[in-house]
Amino acid sequence: MDMNWHQALQQSLSWLAIATGITFVCFTLAAWLAVRYTRWGRQFWHLAGPYFNLHRTWRPLLAFALLLVLTLFAVRLNVLFSFWYNGFYSALQGLDQTAFWYLLGVFAVLATIHVVRALFTFYVTQAFSIRWRVWLTERLSADWMRGDAYYRGQFLEEPVDNPDQRIELDINAFVTGSVSLALGAVSALMSLVAFTGILWGLSAPLAVAGIEVPRAMVFAVYVYVLIATWIAFRLGQPLIRLNFLNEKLTANFRYALMRLRENAENIAFYQGAQVERGTLLGRFFALIGNAWGLVYRNLKFSGFNLGISQVAVVFPFILQAPRFFSGAIKLGDVMQTSQAFGQVQDSLSFFRESYDTFASYRATLDRLTGFLDANEQAAALPQVDCHELPGALVINGLQVRRPDGHALIDGLGLHLHSGQALLIKGPSGSGKTTLLRALAGLWPHADGSVRRPLGHQALFLSQRPYLPLGDLRTAIAYPADGLPADDARMQQALRQVNLAHLAERLGEQRDWSRILSVGEQQRLAFARVLFNQPQIVFLDESTSAMDEGLEHALYALLRSEMPHTLLVSVGHRSTLAGFHTHRLEVDGQGGWKLLEQAPAEGVLA
Repeated sequence: MDMNWHQALQQSLSWLAIATGITFVCFTLAAWLAVRYTRWGRQFWHLAGPYFNLHRTWRPLLAFALLLVLTLFAVRLNVLFSFWYNGFYSALQGLDQTAFWYLLGVFAVLATIHVVRALFTFYVTQAFSIRWRVWLTERLSADWMRGDAYYRGQFLEEPVDNPDQRIELDINAFVTGSVSLALGAVSALMSLVAFTGILWGLSAPLAVAGIEVPRAMVFAVYVYVLIATWIAFRLGQPLIRLNFLNEKLTANFRYALMRLRENAENIAFYQGAQVERGTLLGRFFALIGNAWGLVYRNLKFSGFNLGISQVAVVFPFILQAPRFFSGAIKLGDVMQTSQAFGQVQDSLSFFRESYDTFASYRATLDRLTGFLDANEQAAALPQVDCHELPGALVINGLQVRRPDGHALIDGLGLHLHSGQALLIKGPSGSGKTTLLRALAGLWPHADGSVRRPLGHQALFLSQRPYLPLGDLRTAIAYPADGLPADDARMQQALRQVNLAHLAERLGEQRDWSRILSVGEQQRLAFARVLFNQPQIVFLDESTSAMDEGLEHALYALLRSEMPHTLLVSVGHRSTLAGFHTHRLEVDGQGGWKLLEQAPAEGVLA
């Protein structure tokens, strides 16, 4: 086929504009149908719909439209390259030197455009994917934190596994897969249309069993690929479940490794290396078993696809050979036929060859939408009715139960005001810590009414204090922001809790939970209380790693430095009684007793 290259380049712009409009309309219609009638479409829109909402911003849709234009431009370039191959090989066959050098010049122009387009497409694709990933990570992270779902999710009947992996790995896989599959499908469909037209012009009738089939090449490639696609889908269907299990089992193994690292000292003291090794290998071999399942299934799936692709290489030459040897067509026509046939075959095969990618993508969709659903369910779990009341703690009709429905505390009511202190005592397992969880609004098996200071005006100190990642300044100020301007106050607080050796290390970035002993961490938590000056402090055996003398000194420090702060303590030592005005005794069977007691002389202002 001869071609006027000046005219072809002019027509390309018109073709690109028309194709872009048609593609955008068709893509929008296909997306709407998928969202309305398919489960995976609804899952996709649940995750991505807010990002493409025009009421939020128009930029994501504009960026995606630009990607569509670039994809269609790539298809048009492939069409021009197809005609270039025809002319170039025909020039070689006809020994036409003038046409040969002219076509090399055309190639230089096309190749330059192709390189620039490829680089620009890469940049736009990466920028689009990164911005989408940032938005989705922020959304899922906020969703996980909302309503304390990150904690309350453990109380669901089917808790979500490995949320860290879903936020980090699965979001990246979802964004990458969405972009590659969407643009790949558009490219495949447009290439199919463009190269079917070329193949139609190059194809000739073929007699099959005495029946003449017009344009046999076109019909042959469609029948060939559609049958192959149907078989490939049947072979690849188990890959969806295998990919889902691979993600889950990989995360389970990695989590076991992480727990081993975090609890290395305890495990070493118990000499539990063999038990831990058995746990690790058990999870690892479950992962390996699934990996072998993927290998065997991919051998069948990929082996079939490779065989089909190799047969497709020689198929057009076999069909066009009689016409070429008879002189009906030139070498350039044969080469263009081969390329057009390959493009049509590749386009039709896109969905077949992408089935394993789509299987992994479906698994990612299931994991991310399952994560969002679990967050919603966790945030919707029941909790006590908690309202703001500065400087006081008022509890009315509080019922605390175990998950099996057994009543731990039944109908609790009390009223404490600023400066008073409550000591909660009872046998082990009677619900003392669970009561604090209920007061914090974390325990779903509780109901009643609680009024107390909220937000940063309330601090909960556990037996094993939490130290966030970052410098020591951040650990002391948590959950407030630590600023260098606060260093003097922090240093004073450290000296007051007998941690003066840390006063000059506020800016050091260390894993302080590993460096400091449990006793030092508990003292650091008291420094946190002194720094934040909350209205109410809940202390859950937060002096268990200290001797009685240090415990007495720290409680006396709180009472002298923060006389108006309300304290709620859980503890077993009798020495704590002198720092509390009330004692709550619970028996774990629903019964409770509230007693007033006189604090030690000089302890309370």
